[in-house]
Amino acid sequence: MKPSPWIRRFIPAKPLVLGLLAAALSARAEIRDPCDAGWRFHLGDTPDGGQAATDDEAWRAVELPHDWSIEGKVDPAAPSEGGGGFFPTGIAWYRHHFTPPASWQGRRIAIEFEGVSANAEVFVNGRSVVRHPYAYTPFGADLTADLKFGQDNVIAVRVDTSPQPNSRWYAGSGIYRHVWLTISNPVHFDAGTTFVSTISAAMPSAVVRVEATVRNDSAAAANPSVEIRLLDDQGEAAATATVPTAVPAGSSQSIAAQLTVPSPHLWSPATPALYRAELRLTSGKGWSDTHVTTFGIRTVRVSAEQGFQLNGQTLPLIGGSVHHDNGPLGAAAFDRAETRRVELLKLAGFNAVRTSHNPPSPAFLAACDRLGILVMDEAFDMWGQSKLKQDYGPIFKEWSLRDIDAMVLRDRNHPAVVLWSIGNEVYERGTPAGEKIAHDLVSEIHRWDTTRPVTAGINGMGKGGDWVQTDHVYNQLDVAGYNYEMAQAQVDHIRYPHRVIVATESYQSEAFQNWAIIQGSPYVIGDFVWSALDYLGEGGIGRFYPPGEKVENHWEAVQYPWHGAECGDIDITGWRKPASHYRAIVWNRGEKLYAAVRTPSPDGKPWGLTKWSTIPELPSWTWPGQEGKPLTVDVYSRHQAVRVYLNGRLIQQKNTGVAQEFKATFEVPFAPGKLEAIGVDEVSNEGFVPDKPASPIAARPGFTWFESDRFPLLTAQAPAAIRLTPDRTTLRGDGQDLAFLTLEITDPAGTLNPTVNPAVQIALTGPGTLAGFANADMTSMEPYYANPRHPYQGRALVVIRTQHAAGPIEVTASAPGLASASVTLQTTPQP
Repeated sequence: MKPSPWIRRFIPAKPLVLGLLAAALSARAEIRDPCDAGWRFHLGDTPDGGQAATDDEAWRAVELPHDWSIEGKVDPAAPSEGGGGFFPTGIAWYRHHFTPPASWQGRRIAIEFEGVSANAEVFVNGRSVVRHPYAYTPFGADLTADLKFGQDNVIAVRVDTSPQPNSRWYAGSGIYRHVWLTISNPVHFDAGTTFVSTISAAMPSAVVRVEATVRNDSAAAANPSVEIRLLDDQGEAAATATVPTAVPAGSSQSIAAQLTVPSPHLWSPATPALYRAELRLTSGKGWSDTHVTTFGIRTVRVSAEQGFQLNGQTLPLIGGSVHHDNGPLGAAAFDRAETRRVELLKLAGFNAVRTSHNPPSPAFLAACDRLGILVMDEAFDMWGQSKLKQDYGPIFKEWSLRDIDAMVLRDRNHPAVVLWSIGNEVYERGTPAGEKIAHDLVSEIHRWDTTRPVTAGINGMGKGGDWVQTDHVYNQLDVAGYNYEMAQAQVDHIRYPHRVIVATESYQSEAFQNWAIIQGSPYVIGDFVWSALDYLGEGGIGRFYPPGEKVENHWEAVQYPWHGAECGDIDITGWRKPASHYRAIVWNRGEKLYAAVRTPSPDGKPWGLTKWSTIPELPSWTWPGQEGKPLTVDVYSRHQAVRVYLNGRLIQQKNTGVAQEFKATFEVPFAPGKLEAIGVDEVSNEGFVPDKPASPIAARPGFTWFESDRFPLLTAQAPAAIRLTPDRTTLRGDGQDLAFLTLEITDPAGTLNPTVNPAVQIALTGPGTLAGFANADMTSMEPYYANPRHPYQGRALVVIRTQHAAGPIEVTASAPGLASASVTLQTTPQP
């Protein structure tokens, strides 16, 4: 096994002061310490940025993760163009000072970067030690030979996003993921080689395989033993084993063991049970290294006959594609922000996510593990043929296998990851050259992991092309990913009966059609909509056009001031759009009824839409100026039928079954008050007494329509107050935790008024800072750090970041003429 990149899966360590580090090292343990605090930042290039003697006292203090692009203003002249959201890019430097104690001598000291955007170069005390161009894969360097123990040392990082355009979406700029410092002993586990996989999970026991590599960097041979303990979520030992090794000086030795786990708790989206594998490297002088990784016991199989099977049970993938940004935080991958995104996906009814089009942060995958979301882990947006002037294409040949290694070795212990993806809409998709590239990438993945299938998102061949040309690439894949090409599935199944297909991208408008295909076609294993979340960059995709205005796709014209995408089921404030509720109803994910009103166009004519657009609508009955005019009301329902009432008067009843694609449309003249959609079902009169009198609308003989579900929409009165609703009120005082507060403009009764958007000022007291302030309008020119800021459709999002202190944080939102709102967040002390 070749030496692996500096990537490792650990349970996150708490920050330790150097004294505690030295004490811990006396026990011969490895330490992995966060290195996010204490950085200094300079925007712009400087010729001596990497030199140890450079005076950086005047540089700005920052704590990682950090994205400097989101701190700037969008500009139509920005080199990032619409793909990058017109955000600023460029060159910047980061510097970190630290003093390693003398007790570290004889140990191995390494730095690990989870992700830097982009073209990073790392210096240690003036010497360049590593370069890494790709923004999305981890990398690191051995610092041991360059350190001065007991003295000041400087780690400097140059980041260069000036070559533009380099991305079709917002990539961000800076050290936007975590950094770690690792101190290990000469005999230690080789980073990235620990792999825990499930051999079988048939009750009453499971068989788990544990692999690891022991590295001996000392001058003498070593004969340690590897002690393995598998612990359940209560910390109880589920299985143990001991494997002796013999490792020559300056060499490595791989070990493997199979352990039987009785009565295992299997991991699934419904029951995301996690285990820990605790490995200890022991010798006659005591244990010298430890490694802990989280894993889940579960099996994955795919076939054209049974579909996608998790633990032997067929499970359709109800998926969404997402990019990596966190809205107002830009690319900064705070653990809490990554967890919140997964929470939003789960609440919206998704059970799967595709990380388009790059490996995500470790925090995102850890959240998917804990919360139960299946992951298609994707590597690239292109192969050797570029889509943009400065994208990954020019370095693909040199770096692609290294980046595949980094992705797989880092992510293969995550039970949530069930599919690898090697690309998206690559230009080589219809050529023999593409077939070879796909073969090489799939082979590299299978070198490290044979427990998961490999796919890629492939689109059509365009004008003059033939869809069957894509067979070149598909023949190399375990699962064929179709981007917007589900119409080909049935014919392709006849040509290739054993082909397993997944809709790697689909339009929102295809929700019902794809659901229907999957119900009767086990060889189609799931549907990943484009997209699950709105995102920065790819400006203008998903927008709608006023009647009479030319409709252009996002790549056909400059869409400024659009700096983001509005094609998601969920906007960047976390609000679920009507399309999200419709999807959950189609897939029967617990919701049964939802209603929304189409926004009337200026002249009453239809809005202009692209394939990624949906008709604008809101779950509101507040439409000033529309009195007496007919408004179109869409009702989505898992009931047999729905009724619409206006101020208690029945308007109409319509069926909403499979034949109606679970929806009905009503024309209702607007009058202020209450519009109510009611789900009704036909119930046999035999032995049943409905709660309500018999319906005035006739049912079949012997049946009664039973009103069982209600969805009211109210007319909001004049705005009177601001409402703040935090996602959490107790936070960690560690400088890393976040609170997300939903801000709404309401009338005296608390009804949201989407028609009023005053400038809202946020005031803070206590150990917290305003990390972001957003509305969902992707044409807004207000920066994401602006304060005050205007809501959009009566709603905004406030993000508060904790400091390194405990105590209450008082957050107050105020606007002229409205009652202000205050929320108290409590931060807890951290060691």
